[in-house]
Amino acid sequence: MTDEQPLRYRLITGPDDATFCERISGLLDQGYQLYGSPSVTFNGSTVIAAQALVWGPGSGE
Repeated sequence: MTDEQPLRYRLITGPDDATFCERISGLLDQGYQLYGSPSVTFNGSTVIAAQALVWGPGSGE
């Protein structure tokens, strides 16, 4: 991240694979918290996941 204020809300999407999990884990390490449950869908060949994350008071800043 840059010196700018982190976004308060992020929605991360992508194939449900190790890279997706690494992206979420990295944001959790930066101080984001999961917001709600993940969502998944199938596009005919791949499972696509989405996870919302939030930043703010009480988020482990």
